[in-house]
Amino acid sequence: MSFPEYPEYVQSGFHWIGAIPSHWELKPLKFLTECLDGKRIPLNSEQRSFKQGDVPYWGANAIMDYVDEAIFDENLVLIGEDGAPFLDPLKSVAFFSTGPVWPNNHIHVLRPDNQQWAKFLVRSLNATDYANFIDGATRQKLTQSRLMNIPICWPADKEREKITSFLDHETAKIDALIREQERLIELLQEKRQAVISHAVTKGLDPNVPMKDSGVEWLGEVPAHWRVGKLRWYATIQGGIAKGKDYQDQKTVSLPYLRVANVQAGYVDLTELKEIAVLESEIERYSLRQGDVLMNEGGDNDKLGRGTVWRAEIEPCLHQNHVFAIRPNGHLTPEWLAMFTQSSRARSYFFLNSKQSTNLASISSSNVMNLDLPMPSVDEQERILQFLESELQQFTDLQKQADKGIQLLLERRSALISAAVTGKIDVRNWQPPVDESAFDEDVRQAGMEVTA
Repeated sequence: MSFPEYPEYVQSGFHWIGAIPSHWELKPLKFLTECLDGKRIPLNSEQRSFKQGDVPYWGANAIMDYVDEAIFDENLVLIGEDGAPFLDPLKSVAFFSTGPVWPNNHIHVLRPDNQQWAKFLVRSLNATDYANFIDGATRQKLTQSRLMNIPICWPADKEREKITSFLDHETAKIDALIREQERLIELLQEKRQAVISHAVTKGLDPNVPMKDSGVEWLGEVPAHWRVGKLRWYATIQGGIAKGKDYQDQKTVSLPYLRVANVQAGYVDLTELKEIAVLESEIERYSLRQGDVLMNEGGDNDKLGRGTVWRAEIEPCLHQNHVFAIRPNGHLTPEWLAMFTQSSRARSYFFLNSKQSTNLASISSSNVMNLDLPMPSVDEQERILQFLESELQQFTDLQKQADKGIQLLLERRSALISAAVTGKIDVRNWQPPVDESAFDEDVRQAGMEVTA
């Protein structure tokens, strides 16, 4: 789908806006909206009727929880003061409120002079280049004064309403395609886990005799396999605790792995922190090649997930929330790491963990009590070779879906920016009669993937 340009443009004076239609205005945000920061509007009787479960609480990054009462009215523009992805053009920094909310002190709250302007302002703010408006090198901060001086491209009321309607329609179609891709990724992950679970508990031969494993959550396993506790086949090493006080003792600073570094099936070394340790403690907390890393806690999806340490960095320590499991000769590290990704192992970790609000933790003794299905080392390696080939297909499909989402986000961002800065003329746009037909270029941008 292509759209015409306006017949005449003038330069805006801002590099990210460029030229704007000659009949548009350029207005600082402070001339279009009131900023409610530092103000608390008294609750009226109607607002006091909103109770817990009805009114969302907004923190920076638009994390929502629930609170007892609403403070602000509806049709507000909410934008994070700090910590928001100001330098990522594909991530929203401004949000539109469709009902009462309670923003925290890290949220700028804007009340447009006209409530019908809210959506247009949100999209304009999300199309803004914030490089010249934020303070801070490590934690970007958008002050109220800088926010209110951001220039907004401002067409006449009817034209602005047409742009809003156009973007509502077009972004809804793109968002639907994004949801399709996200659902596909969920299905691929479910299928991936099912393939792993079947292979590591049933083997590759569909005709092999089965037996009861004696473990309720494990079920039947091939008759020639053993089943035993992890502690029979491995030892466990605890990690170093953060914040140890060494007083005047001489220490060295070394890299160490945290829970965030230990992902399902791989180690993420993009952000590796260091920790102070005594030279005499280095060996005690050092990882060895072939150790299986397992998380002690965190979110439920992080609990017990494991991967094999390949000694990418030496020496490298690990914190006390990451266990290092050292298998003996009867258990390959890869087999243990793969089993931790199965649905059976995930259930065991969940059922044997301590649960708190949004977090969970599992003790080293419960980790070592994990029941393992144990084929011979040769059979372990055959099954792992099979899984390597099978899982690569899921990885490739997920990469395609991720790429499709990225392209759709890019198209969405570009379309919004083009519309709110006047690069395309949608004054004559009308929604298609047949809403069931997506535009072919949007479909291509989505790179639809089937599995």
